[in-house]
Amino acid sequence: MVGGVDTHKDTHTAAAVDTAGRVLGSAQFPTDAAGYRALLRWLRGFGTLLLVGVEGTGVYGAGLARLLAAQGVAMVEVDRPDRKARRWQGKSDPVDAEAPARAALARVRTGLPKHRDGRVEALRALRVARRSAVGQRADVQRQIKALIVTAPESLRAQLRALPDRELIKVCADQRPDRAGAGDPGTATKIALRSLARRHRALSVEIADLDELLGPLVAQINPGLLALKGIGPDVAGQMLVTAGENADRLTNEAAFAMLCGVAPLPASSGRTTRHRLNRGGDRAANSALWRIVITRMGTDDRTKNYIARRTAQGLTKPEIIRCLKRYVAREVFLALTSASAEKRPAKAA
Repeated sequence: MVGGVDTHKDTHTAAAVDTAGRVLGSAQFPTDAAGYRALLRWLRGFGTLLLVGVEGTGVYGAGLARLLAAQGVAMVEVDRPDRKARRWQGKSDPVDAEAPARAALARVRTGLPKHRDGRVEALRALRVARRSAVGQRADVQRQIKALIVTAPESLRAQLRALPDRELIKVCADQRPDRAGAGDPGTATKIALRSLARRHRALSVEIADLDELLGPLVAQINPGLLALKGIGPDVAGQMLVTAGENADRLTNEAAFAMLCGVAPLPASSGRTTRHRLNRGGDRAANSALWRIVITRMGTDDRTKNYIARRTAQGLTKPEIIRCLKRYVAREVFLALTSASAEKRPAKAA
């Protein structure tokens, strides 16, 4: 038999289906260690458990996925069912659990989940904190400049021409009289000082995280950092996108599709064409774009390619899309070669 699990924050609903497609039962379990073990015992109670399909192994199903992996249970990650199927069947937790079981049985819209117990998972957690800090710092800087636009003229004239680094320093070092907070000019100075000091604190936080992220990326895959145009931040994103078990990606075309840089066929009749792929991991797509932009200014091979394709009539966005596809191939080779080195050698 085959199991399917619909994951939620507080409960998981499991369904069991035999190899003929008949539903054997469904049940709900809490999302804790005891609940995961009870879910697995319940599935095994129906017979030989061949495979389990789980929705959301990277989010609400992460804990269950770790238990199944530790118990040696074959598992696949299942995409959400298409909207047409959901409209016909309706929606409930047992129905939603039955869908991944049937998908796992037919091996439709399934894939191997990422491992969540290695250094890449540690890297992902640190990058979440860094990305949040970078976003907040950018918001703070925009708020400072917005306040300067509407500040009294004397304060605006003093600050508007300053470069960003000096602007943060001047605003953070101000000593406005708090007793005059009812005055617009004084209140603006107080607000600017508060935002500038927040900006400084976030910069310190980002620097602290970078001290951890750089060596960690180098330990996981130094070959990725050796590629032109790839630094610790971009390399970290590529590692997180591929996961600890990068060998789950069957080929470089699958990795390109994952990153949203594989053109999609859009042919009909006598018309043969491809359209832009707007799916995939957009953070990985952005990382590939940054690699290409860096190479366009520093890499002779890339410059020669741009000149040749421009002479053929391609526009700059079209050339960048082609380059992202080529870079995805290089990144995939670096990821999978490191993954192959980590695999234990087979016995003779």
